[in-house]
Amino acid sequence: MPLLDPKTWQSRTLAGGEYAVTEPATGETLAKVTLAAAEDVATAARDARAAQAEWAKAPHFVRAAVLRRAGDLFAAHADELREWIVRESGSIPGKADFELHVAAQECYEAAALASRPSGQILPSEAPRLSYTRRVPVGVVGVISPFNAPLILSIRSVAPALALGNAVVLKPDPRTAVCGGLALAAVLAEAGLPEGLLHVLPGGPEVGQALVADPNVPVISFTGSTAAGRAVGEAAGRLLKRAHLELGGNSALIVLEDADIDAVISTAAWGSFFHQGQICMTTGRHLVHASLYEEYVERLAAKADSLAVGDPHRAQVHLGPIIDSAQLAKIQGLVESSTARGAKLAAGGTHERLFYRPTVLAGVDDATPAYAEEVFGPVAPVRSFADADEAAALAAAGPYGLSLGIVTRDTARGLDLAERIPTGIAHINDQTVNDEAVAPFGGIAASGTGARFGGEANLEAFTDVRWTTVRGDVAPYPF
Repeated sequence: MPLLDPKTWQSRTLAGGEYAVTEPATGETLAKVTLAAAEDVATAARDARAAQAEWAKAPHFVRAAVLRRAGDLFAAHADELREWIVRESGSIPGKADFELHVAAQECYEAAALASRPSGQILPSEAPRLSYTRRVPVGVVGVISPFNAPLILSIRSVAPALALGNAVVLKPDPRTAVCGGLALAAVLAEAGLPEGLLHVLPGGPEVGQALVADPNVPVISFTGSTAAGRAVGEAAGRLLKRAHLELGGNSALIVLEDADIDAVISTAAWGSFFHQGQICMTTGRHLVHASLYEEYVERLAAKADSLAVGDPHRAQVHLGPIIDSAQLAKIQGLVESSTARGAKLAAGGTHERLFYRPTVLAGVDDATPAYAEEVFGPVAPVRSFADADEAAALAAAGPYGLSLGIVTRDTARGLDLAERIPTGIAHINDQTVNDEAVAPFGGIAASGTGARFGGEANLEAFTDVRWTTVRGDVAPYPF
């Protein structure tokens, strides 16, 4: 029996009108969903707050059991969910399987949070018991994007629920199913009580209403830096916590002692995986001058060898760009870069939404596709003379999300990484990595620091309460 039934997957009546869920590879309508309007947020948040009180009182093992069952269900329904991820988001099957694996792991890790020691016994000057404990914030608002829709929703939804909160989730409407309705279906089958998870697919106005709603004290946002700034500003005015995981333009540094035979596969994956539509994508290849010419030639050859097409109907390396607006942005950045003198070593063409993996050589600070986040399969390559210049180039720019360094001398790689501000660093690997057990987040224009994983989730979705207990009423001078 299918997990997802379009006749029943939206139990709440929403006011935003009908929306066609479209397959980017073909333009085919996969299903119809109803979008939320801003007015739906208040109702959902109010209902979530009412349901949350009982959920917070539930024993930790009850909440943990729901999350463990949810993790198992992602595996049990993998075939159905994989097809949705492939067709709705344009993912290749391997990327869809990665999302399903991480989603299950996020649920298992969240289940462990439910029984995590939640406080401390404090010393006190008075004759009393003094302690802290973590309590649920109440209702968490989650705003998630299209590019890895399952992971980027569940990594907030699962820990928030495990810690006793309710959630209002606003997925991107382009991936309303695998970024929202699929999660709701899995969690409902896992036994999550009604009213604790509300899925409101919609546009920016729904997100704005979610940030503004008085019943939602914490916002978890993943998306562009521009949108994240708006969310952070609005939340700040309302004295709300906003956890922001934003854009990036991550660098891969290839030192002169790197194994060139091994690094090209790593470099191509970093820039071309999921059509480059990942915040951690390798957006800048910084290569020692002694390797530069060979690196460009071999990366271009690798790009030319990759198959681009419909991932549901053919075995390909890259699927479609999510929509025509994103394609136009990618094409515009590449064209403006070549107009400013960058050399097109591979790619730069497209058929419908299928954009060829692209390599740009001869880039500098003024090259748009080097200076800006492209969010497409574009690999700008720039040479450097020594480690000092590599560190300066990698540290330049507004972002600070992920970093890769390739060298045979790992101690040297670690030393170089210490000189570059970033939330994530990988030695002898590219920039796109994610594990449910690891903290994840960037600095500067890439976000507000590590938020996902373990202790970071505990801090994100709970408040610390100080409590004291005396045997007798405390005496005072008046």
